Amino acid sequence: MQSKDISFIIPVYNRPNEINELLISFDNLLGSKDFEIVIIEDGSNLDCKNIVGFFKDKLNINYYFKDNSGPGDSRNYGMRKAKGNYFIILDSDCILPKDYMLCLISNLKNNYMDCFGGIDDSHKSFSDFQKAVSFSMTSFITTGHIRGGHKSKNFQPRSFNMGISKVAFNKSGGFGKIHPGEDPDLSIRLNDMGFTTGLYIDVKVFHKRRISVASFFKQVYKFGVARSILNLWHKKTKKIMYWFPTLFCFTLLISMVLTSLGLDYVLISIFTLYFSLIFLLSSVKNNPIVGLLSILTTIIQFFGYGYGFLKSYLMLKLYRNKDVEKVFPNMFFN
Repeated sequence: MQSKDISFIIPVYNRPNEINELLISFDNLLGSKDFEIVIIEDGSNLDCKNIVGFFKDKLNINYYFKDNSGPGDSRNYGMRKAKGNYFIILDSDCILPKDYMLCLISNLKNNYMDCFGGIDDSHKSFSDFQKAVSFSMTSFITTGHIRGGHKSKNFQPRSFNMGISKVAFNKSGGFGKIHPGEDPDLSIRLNDMGFTTGLYIDVKVFHKRRISVASFFKQVYKFGVARSILNLWHKKTKKIMYWFPTLFCFTLLISMVLTSLGLDYVLISIFTLYFSLIFLLSSVKNNPIVGLLSILTTIIQFFGYGYGFLKSYLMLKLYRNKDVEKVFPNMFFN
């Protein structure tokens, strides 16, 4: 596998500044730059065509504008247009470290996967809130472990930093209409077809996640909804740990009530220790302000995901004979 065999697939929607940052990081990569970059403008009102044009002399970029149909369909569109034999899918709000291509090619040569997921981290230039969100989304003491560690089998890659072979894409048909949840759905289907999936622990991106408290809650809520739908579609992938955020929230609320009534202090002490550990680990990695914010973002993450998972689980039980797309119309692109 060589860099010339690689096509990067990047959908973008109304975020030209993000594309500019991402392309600057492409230009700064170590090693050969004979890979292809495919940018799919998904019906944006604020397009990035002029920014792409600025990098045309530096990078091999192909730019396509299409009607809005969501990120999954846009990635499929880009992969059908791409010339490479292996596709790397990135979100537009990512920045690549200089050694990204070196780590990628090394992994594909020495530990080939038909579909892989890489890791994400925060960059020193990110805001404190972005760093806190990154900690909550990736730490082993929050829900980062739900994705699976580097030793887990059948890892389910996420499309902010994901690779898939052209053969696997053609056979699977690519991403489905659900969003979010289209990436684990694809990786599960690939496993069922006999393709290998896994995690490349050193293939890292800096994932900016430009979100507020409200949008972060909405995002993780939809993650929880998507997981119940995936459990319905792919019953063998059900795991008890997907219930952990919901159980966490119920237990925290119960502990607060019992403490306020003076009936029990054991549970609240356990939660205090847990939140203290979050503060400590995030402060060491970042700074004390991010440490405090990480407690907030972790609580938001657990309550958003836990509520979405429980609500969708109950609704799928209640409407078990109804089309899932009609039960959750906001989770699907037509």
